[in-house]
Amino acid sequence: MDRPLGSVIQGSLSKGLEVRLHADVSVEDMRVGKFLVVRGVRSHFFCMLTDVSLGTSSARILSNPPNPNDDFLLAVLAGSSTYGTIELSPMLMLTAEREKQQAIFDPKNGGIRENKLALGNLASFESQTGADIELLPVKTIPSHFSQVFDAKETDFRAVFGWEDDPYRRNFAIGKPIDMDVAVCLDLDRFVERSNGVFGKSGTGKSFLTRLLLSGIIRKQAAVNLIFDMHSEYGWEAVSEGKQFSTVKGLRQLFPDKIQIYTLDPESTKRRGVRDAQELFLSFDQIEVEDIALVQRELNLSEASIENAIILRNELGSGWINKLLEMTNEDIQMFCEEKRGNKSSIMALQRKLERLNDLKYIRKRCPKNYVTEVLQCLDGGKNVVIEFGSHSDLLSYMLAANVITRRIHQAYVRKAEKFLQSKNPCDRPQPLVITIEEAHRFLDPAIVRSTIFGTIAREMRKYFVTLLIVDQRPSGIDAEVMSQVGTRITALLNDDKDIDAIFTGVSGGQSLRSVLAKLDSKQQALVLGHAVPMPVVVQTRPYDEQFYREIGDIDWQEMPDEQVFAEAESAKMDLGF
Repeated sequence: MDRPLGSVIQGSLSKGLEVRLHADVSVEDMRVGKFLVVRGVRSHFFCMLTDVSLGTSSARILSNPPNPNDDFLLAVLAGSSTYGTIELSPMLMLTAEREKQQAIFDPKNGGIRENKLALGNLASFESQTGADIELLPVKTIPSHFSQVFDAKETDFRAVFGWEDDPYRRNFAIGKPIDMDVAVCLDLDRFVERSNGVFGKSGTGKSFLTRLLLSGIIRKQAAVNLIFDMHSEYGWEAVSEGKQFSTVKGLRQLFPDKIQIYTLDPESTKRRGVRDAQELFLSFDQIEVEDIALVQRELNLSEASIENAIILRNELGSGWINKLLEMTNEDIQMFCEEKRGNKSSIMALQRKLERLNDLKYIRKRCPKNYVTEVLQCLDGGKNVVIEFGSHSDLLSYMLAANVITRRIHQAYVRKAEKFLQSKNPCDRPQPLVITIEEAHRFLDPAIVRSTIFGTIAREMRKYFVTLLIVDQRPSGIDAEVMSQVGTRITALLNDDKDIDAIFTGVSGGQSLRSVLAKLDSKQQALVLGHAVPMPVVVQTRPYDEQFYREIGDIDWQEMPDEQVFAEAESAKMDLGF
């Protein structure tokens, strides 16, 4: 039989519940982020522990505390005169809905997954009421002296589902901090909106991102375009720790589902990456909006950007090539005819010369590499774009913006065709674009002029969403943060960053203390669209066991022919 931990003594819907622990329960067993269940008269309430405190029944005890060696007096006082209290934030409630549930419950069409969540401990609640049950948002609180219990495995399964559910694309992202049971994301809901992975440097954002991308690829929830700024996702990367070791990249886990493109072929070859395709961009593909995005990196004035618009309007798509070829006399003549500013245009010409130093920029390309990337995505292949030695912000921001803008344009055309035809064959496959250093693209000053700001606000209108990876969420525009569907947040210390995480989240104030007290490694607060309620998880290890579970093959020291032969075998075994 379950042992009650305490009784609800007071609380409110807005501020949460205060629970007095029973005498036989140690306050040291209560950890912030713990998942508890309050069993009320008509409902069960799923709650997160947000604070722990100590209380006494008399101020005299505080002014004259007992001797710490007097075990007898300490035992006498414990539970009655001295006690522990915890603060709970109700997240979900489970209420009997007799008529409603019986009317819609149909086990033949899988309704048991959607409407009948009576499992384990919750089954006793169902038997007492004689009705089916449903998880609902919290709109009331339990009565005085309702008993509080530890959440069990069956409670978690009722709320978060299970990874092998045949009716949903669930993916286990980790486990509760004090239990051995999976906490699952609903990947279909996850890819419906833009999402974020946040945390200060060194908290494991890259490992979390690899986990999420592996789940999306394994469950085929969407196709991915990954801008790999530091070469951490496509091929093997260095693991954090005292001893040197490496972890596998997505290409090793899914050899037939990943295509790597590189902006720095020499760096990619030195790392031993197999079959990476070169990718180049031409000046003709760079527009004024792309230049405006890197205005700070190029040290351009507003006047230079305004004159770039004049040049673009007069010279067409090849305006950068033509500008770089102009002499001082040509610029003087242009300004006299088109009313441009000579000093601003000359400054623009001088600073755009820096783009010639980028190895992936060509005056003219023999083919359209962005079209090749789009064809890979259309074929269901996930694309990783490595930057190699081009990991400076100028290179990263310029290439990511140029490529994303053109791919987004293609998806807009596809979505419009689908809306016109209503033919399921025309429906675009959902696309998730992963970007690091996201605050550089989504800064309030420039967010409306970048393609990433447009995508974040569109809410998957054109089947394209973002996976934002960043250590400074406070640098992201508040409107964009309010549109982020699911937020997976590791430890943050800065108050501004913590405030940004809870932008647009009701009841976020009670979760601030939870986020501030996470461990520095392998813990995260998950909240938003893809989970029924906020939960703290010990994140799933990205290790050999995960490789086997996700569909790994042995990739070390294997010739390419053997890699692809075994990949085809793994593809058949795993049902791809």
